[in-house]
Amino acid sequence: MLDIGYALSHRFPDPPQTDYRRADVHALRHDLFSGDVYLADTEKDQELSTAWGWVPVLDFAWALCDIVELIDRDPRGSRASRPQYAELDFTESADRMLFERRFGWVDIEGEWMPGDEPPLSFSHNELRREARDFLHDLLADLTDMHDDLGDNPAIWDLQARFPRVPAN
Repeated sequence: MLDIGYALSHRFPDPPQTDYRRADVHALRHDLFSGDVYLADTEKDQELSTAWGWVPVLDFAWALCDIVELIDRDPRGSRASRPQYAELDFTESADRMLFERRFGWVDIEGEWMPGDEPPLSFSHNELRREARDFLHDLLADLTDMHDDLGDNPAIWDLQARFPRVPAN
């Protein structure tokens, strides 16, 4: 089972004068909500995580949802045998998270992880559902901390673009 989570950084707090209601997409994706993220396979007790403290957590959730859709462009969907690739690069680092979809499965690995670590592997449907749940849960947490964030039009667009996916 896939678990996606985060921890906000105490070392890199958001500027106290931030107007979350009017923050533009660049600020939301790159300048605010720094911390660390992880993806874990709870059945295999295997985890892929950052430990840098500066990863823009909202950007990670947003990019993960984009990537899940990007690797689903083959019209054959889960029947496609040709691999589909995507990568998530971390702005302040040369490290990347790599995604490879073949048939209905997605392998995920981090370039910063030891080379002998096998990639995490999840069904594409599970990854889509969990990525969107993570995004919505993160937005709910951030809105609880910063009430004005819920009034930001960019957040409304993001929630509409990636609605929750019902469990099968």
